[in-house]
Amino acid sequence: MSIPKTHRRVVLVRRPPGEPAESDFRVEEVAVPQPRHGEVLVKVHYLSLDPYQRGRMRDAASYAASVGLGEVMTGGTVGEVVASQHEGFKVGDIVEDRLGWQEYAIGGGPALRKVDPSLAPISTANGVLGMPGMTAYFGLLQVGQPKPGETVVVSAASGAVGQVVGQIAKIMGCRTVGIAGGAKKCAFVKDELGFDACIDYKAEKDLDAALRAACPNGPDVYFDNVGGEITDAVLRNINFFGRVALCGSISQYNATGASMGPRLLGTFVGKRAMARGFIVTDFAQHYGPAMRQMGEWIRDGRLKYREDVVEGIDKAPRAFIGLLRGENFGKMLVKLA
Repeated sequence: MSIPKTHRRVVLVRRPPGEPAESDFRVEEVAVPQPRHGEVLVKVHYLSLDPYQRGRMRDAASYAASVGLGEVMTGGTVGEVVASQHEGFKVGDIVEDRLGWQEYAIGGGPALRKVDPSLAPISTANGVLGMPGMTAYFGLLQVGQPKPGETVVVSAASGAVGQVVGQIAKIMGCRTVGIAGGAKKCAFVKDELGFDACIDYKAEKDLDAALRAACPNGPDVYFDNVGGEITDAVLRNINFFGRVALCGSISQYNATGASMGPRLLGTFVGKRAMARGFIVTDFAQHYGPAMRQMGEWIRDGRLKYREDVVEGIDKAPRAFIGLLRGENFGKMLVKLA
């Protein structure tokens, strides 16, 4: 395979106070880097777009470092090794790592892992068999701890994480209720993924009433991807000894004022409920068995997934902005090769 002399990458040039704009990013052409000892050169096939990346655009303390101005925008990638100075990887290996928004990248750190293309299409290494899938698996099973017969509610149910959460809940023998925006997304969640019910928050004027109708026995587990008013409604209806897995708060990521909540802490006292935040890397040492289990469910047809793919690195900023608006339908990816 011939390697070009130059490639394109997307860098961050401005920290937006609210919703990002395409002008906050710049697509630039630079020389393709050369791997040194212990490194590989990866031709990126897919970029992963995820809500957490909005937090990396802020210059604020967090669980991970911010992207510096002029630096490549962070993000998960899957691609092919095209040159190697690393004894553990050879040319032709398919690998996954967080190498950022660029067409070619240097890898070789401890996070670089081989992807088995026989398990599923390689794009799934950024989705159902990657960070979003692991987030769903551990957030639900280790944090939410659902029991057969319980009711599990998941927000952003058609998204990369939510669609997996709901299907695992069904596999565990739970009643599964999704919350999504729009009739098409709700139809997908129910008809294709097998959720028992789905609430269209864009159409419902009374979320509390909709939740009571969809959850006649009340929610036992809530997997929270969105925060804000949707989470308020679920918490008002949570069962005694309910569990809340706090994964994300996408409704608040572009907020310029004070974030909504928490205002319902008294609910946790009276209901003896529990809420726990988590980061997927908390469970990194257990990824192997989890991925094997997820792969089995995919092969058995018990776990389905949907991807939303745009082509070309120049499309990444616009697609990312759409993701934050909820315009994506499934796992958001950018195809480069």
